[in-house]
Amino acid sequence: MILSNTENIPGKTIQEFYGVVTGSTVRAKHIGRDIMAGFKNIVGGELKGYTELLNEARQEAVERMEAQAKSVGANAVVNVRFTTSSVAQGAAELFAYGTAVKVE
Repeated sequence: MILSNTENIPGKTIQEFYGVVTGSTVRAKHIGRDIMAGFKNIVGGELKGYTELLNEARQEAVERMEAQAKSVGANAVVNVRFTTSSVAQGAAELFAYGTAVKVE
């Protein structure tokens, strides 16, 4: 599956459009990560626990978007975008979306 955040893929021609495909995951904070984040807020630095959490969430959302694209016959997704939103206190959704296409 080819993924692109642009409207086209260099060297490829879009043959068919299948429409918008999406993937999402909702993740909750982890108490251990919250404690370490509290310490980092005092001394500064990267919140590695949250970085890992977001990377895992982004990967899962992309995998779900790819699966939906494959199910409609696409071999690429263009205009891939990500968004996040708070769905409850301590929980956030990471949402990936794009346009499923067939390219040659």
